[in-house]
Amino acid sequence: MSSEAPLDGITVLDMSRILAGPTATQALADLGAEVIKIERPGMGDDTRKWGPPFVTGADGTATGESAYYLCANRGKQSVAIDIATPEGQALIGRLAERADILVENLKTGDTARYGLDFASLSRRNPRLIYCSITGFGQTGPNAARAGYDFLIQGEAGIMSLTGEADGRPLKVGVGVADVMCGMYALSGILAALQARHRTGRGQHIDLSLFDTQVAWLINQGVGYLTDGKVPPRRGNDHPTIVPYGSFPASDGDFILAVGNDAQFRRFAAEAGDPAMAEDPRFATNTARVTHRDQLIPRIEALTRIRSRADWLDRMASIGVPCGPVNDLRQVFEGPQVAAREMRISLPHPLAGAGAVELIGNPLKFSDTPVRYGNAPPLLGQHTAEVLGRHLDLDAEELRDLEASGAIGLPSPASAP
Repeated sequence: MSSEAPLDGITVLDMSRILAGPTATQALADLGAEVIKIERPGMGDDTRKWGPPFVTGADGTATGESAYYLCANRGKQSVAIDIATPEGQALIGRLAERADILVENLKTGDTARYGLDFASLSRRNPRLIYCSITGFGQTGPNAARAGYDFLIQGEAGIMSLTGEADGRPLKVGVGVADVMCGMYALSGILAALQARHRTGRGQHIDLSLFDTQVAWLINQGVGYLTDGKVPPRRGNDHPTIVPYGSFPASDGDFILAVGNDAQFRRFAAEAGDPAMAEDPRFATNTARVTHRDQLIPRIEALTRIRSRADWLDRMASIGVPCGPVNDLRQVFEGPQVAAREMRISLPHPLAGAGAVELIGNPLKFSDTPVRYGNAPPLLGQHTAEVLGRHLDLDAEELRDLEASGAIGLPSPASAP
């Protein structure tokens, strides 16, 4: 196994905040890139204050570092620069000359106002890959609007598909529009890196929360485009596979996911109603979808008889997909999370326990494994180090920049 990570030697200038951009840049850091996170002095990423919960110190009090911030910023170096100042803009321009990738999520037009747009920076560094993440993209009637995950989930359609049939539309329980946009950003950046190997040129990636949310409507979206029918909310039921949803056992709910007709026959026999699979209304998946309103109550009457554990064991024994609905305690204390190293711990200077618990990266490489660097950094923790190493600024120049308000340096008490 190689000691190198996939993106060793790549430098990323991260001018994003909240979740979509930071999710992408955290993944780049896990893959070995040096990620320089630009934050406003004294303020930092908005999510630092989005809590509770917060990291707690040795005395049990909150430190001001939120779990929300921790979730998407490991492996980065925090550099506090005020891009609203001419001096700050000059520093970022110089850093961009040395960077491979820049990720930003300012409102459309803001980077041009600061002289930090793709057109300006690519003249100084033609190899720069520049990824812009906005709510609605750089073009179109909504280009000037700000975008937030909740608004996008509503406006781009996923909420119309989420929730019980007779209930109100619901958002997904995590910021999935942001996270999926971050994953599209990651794939676009990696594709642009590959293209640069051939052409020697960087390029601009124009990515929006709205576009990516529309893209992952997937089968529901293409279903509408195929037949013109607006799909309804179905709770946990699948629109085109039956039975495929949550069902009541005698002591709680479990998930039954019958993927084909053979599995349905085995399920019917094990459930004690083999005739169900011979009924023309239920014999094929197409028939079961058409007659779901007659089938589902019949199955629920059977599933209520036995416990959830009994159903899980029975379905496993006959090869029918079945599973529990776990809460997060059950997830993170389960053996699969441990076996796959999806719960990790990294040292943190403010944590009373000396470390913070984080979620691992799901990528498992056989030769160039992901590499976890430092825990999510304190605000401005690496300002002096990065500006000294990349721009050759000495201590006096750093003090002058701090005095002007262009940069922020951590106080000795907060430095790790």
